[in-house]
Amino acid sequence: MNYDVILIRYGELALKGKNRDMFEETLVRSVKSVLRSFFKIKVRRNYGRMYVELHGEDAYEVMDRLKRVFGISSFSPTIQVDPDIDTIKERALELIRQMNPEPRNFRVVTRRADKRYPIPSMEVNRIVGTHILRALPKIKVDVHEPEAIVNIEIRTEGTYISCETIPGPGGLPVGVSGKVLLLLSGGIDSPVAGWMMMKRGVTLEAIHFHSYPYTSERSLEKVRDLAQKLTKWGGTIRLHVVPFTEIQTAIREKCPEDYLITIMRRFMMRISEKVAANTKALALASGESLGQVASQTLESMDTINKVISIPMLRPLVAMDKIEITDISRKIDTYELSILPYEDCCTVFTPKNPVTRPKVRLAEKFETALDVDALVEDAVNRTVVEEITTKPREVVSDLF
Repeated sequence: MNYDVILIRYGELALKGKNRDMFEETLVRSVKSVLRSFFKIKVRRNYGRMYVELHGEDAYEVMDRLKRVFGISSFSPTIQVDPDIDTIKERALELIRQMNPEPRNFRVVTRRADKRYPIPSMEVNRIVGTHILRALPKIKVDVHEPEAIVNIEIRTEGTYISCETIPGPGGLPVGVSGKVLLLLSGGIDSPVAGWMMMKRGVTLEAIHFHSYPYTSERSLEKVRDLAQKLTKWGGTIRLHVVPFTEIQTAIREKCPEDYLITIMRRFMMRISEKVAANTKALALASGESLGQVASQTLESMDTINKVISIPMLRPLVAMDKIEITDISRKIDTYELSILPYEDCCTVFTPKNPVTRPKVRLAEKFETALDVDALVEDAVNRTVVEEITTKPREVVSDLF
């Protein structure tokens, strides 16, 4: 079937009141960005709907891109027709006939947004449904669980017919909720957290703590590859690579072993807050899930959070590992995440880390360290890389 227009629907944006235009314009920019390689298309919007006019472009290739645009609740490939009822019923029959396999039952759903149209929605349903039944003797009507739904939208800007509705990712368009700095490791959880933050409309930057030579250059490549996976959902990501070896070495030499992870993560928070301030990010985000490991108990989170004053967002906090893994497979980060390249946290994990650290003890142990100097040095030596959707040829001069 040669489709004319892809009709895009968005649910949550319709509730934004006076800010609705801003949200919809951001969504238009997102759609245009992911479809920029399709030179013939035209994107336009009207109240409550957006339209991608194909002008000969392949509908299914275009829709593959739209599946990665946050803010879209669903979309349908449609044919645009004249609004007279004879044309509507003939083209609806044509769509049903071209379905493979041929459906055994169907229903017709008409939305008459243009109230000037003289035929009520229920009457359009009856006329079109009767025409299909007469033309296809083997098909039946099933209003409860139909195999095919003929959707007819009669709007002031046009009349559109489709038999296919594809779910979008939902959420809010990237860019409407400010900027967040994601603590990106090489594991399963943090890329999922980044994806979930983008789904809520944030622009994402990422920070990674690299402990060369304890962690290899390949572990850093793995993080770059994970960041690139996320760019398919939200565009270019700036990756801040922090040299962390000196800090971890100092902590290991001067602090009790059971507090290594707690103090190490407190340093990560301090550094991340300073980088966030430099990039105008309004919050930090991590892939922590409550109770998953020793550093993710409530007591640990509280002790670690005490060193920062900006919000720390944890979108996975109430999810279990199976739920997180399912999302990682969906967004195509799982296979990368399980590659056997350790990050700085796993390399320096003690045998018996404290699970309920005390703030006063963490502060006491940190007096053996020149905290401000170590943090400032790490921030100053942080390298920023631009990770895009294009094949990477990143050459880092960090090491």
